[in-house]
Amino acid sequence: MTPEMVLDVGQEALWVMALLAAPLLISALAVGLLVGMVQAATQIQEMTLTFIPKLAVLGIALVVAGSWMLGLISDFSINLIERIPELIG
Repeated sequence: MTPEMVLDVGQEALWVMALLAAPLLISALAVGLLVGMVQAATQIQEMTLTFIPKLAVLGIALVVAGSWMLGLISDFSINLIERIPELIG
């Protein structure tokens, strides 16, 4: 196993992790920003007001993007398992 192979596998793993985290992080960021703007406009500083909408949107994002995320991690895992002979030999 050459250092280039290790870097390629690591780079691919980081890319897959970024793609997996993106839908959840972007949706939580958007809702947090929206709720923060509403809180600033109304001067309501309640912690549960930020937590509950983010939790709901994360659940919705998982339902919407879950099958794509599962397919992505499955394809990466299958590809990595199929490359084992190449990586060790």
